[in-house]
Amino acid sequence: MHDLIARNRVAGYREGDLMRYVHGDASVLPADQRVAFEHHLPSTHVLVAFGLEAWPHLLATMRARTKRSGAWSGRLSPRERELAGHILAEISARGSLNSDAFNDGRNAKSVWGKATLAKSTLQKLFFHGRVLIARREGNRRFYDLPERVLPAAVLASPEPTQQETERWIVLLKLRQRRLVTLKRQEVPLVEDQVQPVRIPACPLLYCLRDDLALFDAAPAAPTIASARLHLLAPLDPLLYDRVVTARLWAFDYTWEVYTPPKKRVRGYYALPVLAGTDIVGHLDPKADRANRKLLIVSRQIRRGHSVTAGTQQLAAFLGLRTVALARG
Repeated sequence: MHDLIARNRVAGYREGDLMRYVHGDASVLPADQRVAFEHHLPSTHVLVAFGLEAWPHLLATMRARTKRSGAWSGRLSPRERELAGHILAEISARGSLNSDAFNDGRNAKSVWGKATLAKSTLQKLFFHGRVLIARREGNRRFYDLPERVLPAAVLASPEPTQQETERWIVLLKLRQRRLVTLKRQEVPLVEDQVQPVRIPACPLLYCLRDDLALFDAAPAAPTIASARLHLLAPLDPLLYDRVVTARLWAFDYTWEVYTPPKKRVRGYYALPVLAGTDIVGHLDPKADRANRKLLIVSRQIRRGHSVTAGTQQLAAFLGLRTVALARG
């Protein structure tokens, strides 16, 4: 997901560059110059890459999770508490480790189905801020102590007030998505920084005042022939809010990864197609890495638009040689 978002915005971006950047791959950024880390947005289970300045704003939510019930992020169960001491001691002595290092065959209750007790304990310790993701091997997380992941100056930062953190969260949403709806209680927190934007048939939107110049700089709508085409990630900032997407783009879109196959409308990982200033359809691709092919499972594109160049670019980005229609 993050690779598909970044490739449309960062010149020369390669698959996996964000994780290399966050976790200090020497080809991108040395580990001792870390400028970011992974954690969850406060009060959500959304995992994001934060700049270091985010750390003090996460502390209150981390503490609150240790007191709440919950199989995924809440307080440790008695069995997890017992295992947590062992996990922290081993990480302290041996360095970054993943859950396989502690798997003793015991399972835990999990909202995601079957999970080992070691995995659920590490996940909660992560939510509580007692360990952080130090590196990844593929999708495998390796955890370490915060003092070995973040600079000492960051860990020593004073904790902000609740109102300061609430303001930071709203500004973060504006910086992430640029054009957003705000709740009634959010507007006073950032009214010195935002501008209301009124668009027919849309809910009232807001943008940062610093972004106002972009409206004047926007070119006239391109012709179909000259429209630049982008394959958007399912949770791309342009369409993160489903209500705004439907009203602003006239495109009712749902990410169907968690939709049962028989109920899917567009497909498992359908990518909306942006052509110039219009969303003109979708494309559902699947990477067949064994055969170096990008398979097109389904597509529906407005007449007059071609996605050939876009699919070829996506295939090249993924290191695939050819594009082909999936059988069936």
